[in-house]
Amino acid sequence: MRSAAVYFSMLQAPRGSIHGLANFCWESFRNISCSHVNSSSPKPLASKYGVQGGYRRRWIRRPMTTKTGGRNKTNQAAKPSNLVRKIVDKKVSTSTALNLNKADETSKHQQIQYCGIKQMIAENKDLADLVTFIIYDTETSGLSRKDDRIIEIALQDLAGGENSTFQTLVNPGCYVANSHIHGITSNMVCRRDVPRMEELIPILLQFIKSRQKPGGYVLWGAHNSFAFDLPFLINEFSRCSYEIPPNWLFIDTISLARELMKSGGSNLPSGISLQALREHYKIPLVGSAHRAMSDVRTLSMILQMLTFDLKLTLPNLVTRSFTAFEYVNNKRKKS
Repeated sequence: MRSAAVYFSMLQAPRGSIHGLANFCWESFRNISCSHVNSSSPKPLASKYGVQGGYRRRWIRRPMTTKTGGRNKTNQAAKPSNLVRKIVDKKVSTSTALNLNKADETSKHQQIQYCGIKQMIAENKDLADLVTFIIYDTETSGLSRKDDRIIEIALQDLAGGENSTFQTLVNPGCYVANSHIHGITSNMVCRRDVPRMEELIPILLQFIKSRQKPGGYVLWGAHNSFAFDLPFLINEFSRCSYEIPPNWLFIDTISLARELMKSGGSNLPSGISLQALREHYKIPLVGSAHRAMSDVRTLSMILQMLTFDLKLTLPNLVTRSFTAFEYVNNKRKKS
């Protein structure tokens, strides 16, 4: 796919040239209908994935295709996948002492392997080429991670192409107390034709698999992810007896906004919220604020500005990421 090729080749551009991740974003957004920041009438992105004909029609589960954007996955996988195995075998000890039973030992060792591979991705071009960058956002029934549930989720693969977005309402099985924030009411989601999270997770996993390079990694980015979206996602997966895959890495773009604020200079945003950044970069609002896909579109465009201003490439972002395993462990250490 053309945009993906531009993405990975530009990441290795010499110093002094325009930065790779920002260029990738600009190129990708030409392939997605919302392409120009200053466009007065941006077109919507690809149609909803997983919800057919809007929210009022019956939700239909459809088989997923792994042929997205004309990507030849078989040829891409051969060399990098072998390289991953070689590097992991050399750099990750297989004798880590864990006070767990045998089943947990295997799972935890796999988690440690993926935690250690972030630095390898940053240092190795072939491994960086295996990263799929997903922007995501969630809306919830409230702020309690224990009692509240995800009621909407939206994703966008920055590589663009066919089926590069995923959006659906989610039936939380509980009252939506904060509909005044996002406009999603209990009547909209507490319906038989809206999927529950336990039904949605297998489809979500299949969607990510269809976008992921074989043997590769998925970098998830959201604004205020570590304080909000990621904890809710972890809790939902756990509640439904699923584990978040160890090759999923998570980054919080709010840390990039803070870094930009600290860099000094007069031409800086007035705040680090999504709205403040959108206004600073003069990005038009498409759809309603605080709806998942609208926020995903906005963040996808803000990201290209942030990475350009901070001179960051994809490997730079990977080194700032955490696996779900690392995130949970860090939280336990602090508590």
